[in-house]
Amino acid sequence: MTDLFDITGKVALITGSTHGLGLAMAKGLGQAGATIVVNGNSSQEKIDNAVNELKSEGINVVGYKFNVTEEKEVAEAVQKIEKEVGPIAILINNAGIIKRIPLLEMEVADFREVIDIDLVSPFIVSKHVAKGMIARRQGKIINICSMMSELGRNTVSAYAAAKGGLKMLTKNMATEWAKYNVQINGIGPGYFATEQTKPIRVDGHPFNDFIISRTPAAKWGDPSDLAGAAIFLSSKASDFVNGHILYVDGGILATIGKPSNEE
Repeated sequence: MTDLFDITGKVALITGSTHGLGLAMAKGLGQAGATIVVNGNSSQEKIDNAVNELKSEGINVVGYKFNVTEEKEVAEAVQKIEKEVGPIAILINNAGIIKRIPLLEMEVADFREVIDIDLVSPFIVSKHVAKGMIARRQGKIINICSMMSELGRNTVSAYAAAKGGLKMLTKNMATEWAKYNVQINGIGPGYFATEQTKPIRVDGHPFNDFIISRTPAAKWGDPSDLAGAAIFLSSKASDFVNGHILYVDGGILATIGKPSNEE
């Protein structure tokens, strides 16, 4: 049974993994034995900090700075990683942004930027990584979707459009590449306790109270909760799972009923 979930020595590229949920998944896969390739674009310092944090936990890790929206950079980086580190066996398309702007106030440039990073970049990176996977007849691609792949919310129209599109891109990737023994699935995280959400995760804050009351599990997710889902979709255990979105949300999408703290 343990062999089903064994990813020891597998090279895992995780985009946007210098912090937050990307770093949490990198840590989880690394602790399970994978060789981690951290990616970011904002600064080399952030990449180095993430690499050092993972190394301090005994994880085999390297870092590469490249812009996931620039195809030439991606193609060169993938080629370099496979030459210097090894064949990419696992790709997690995690890089993303959100701009909370009402539709009528949103500039077209802002809308396009979100779509470019959250939807177009998974296409670009997957396209170049999948070539090697297809040639080897083996590979795992995980697209980080969202509850906004299924639902709308005020002020997140571009993000929801991108994540809805990413859900369907995941299904189409599976449609075209499953015959090559490449599994392409998605993870849809709920609301997690990260450094980014720390300022609002306090009793009495309206959004904190909303999340706790509307989540059947009655709590924020711990970033480590994503590790199991990521390991499952990266391992042999998911070899016949394709085009699926696994929502890790404490049950939010399961209900439109009363808050969890009401009878």
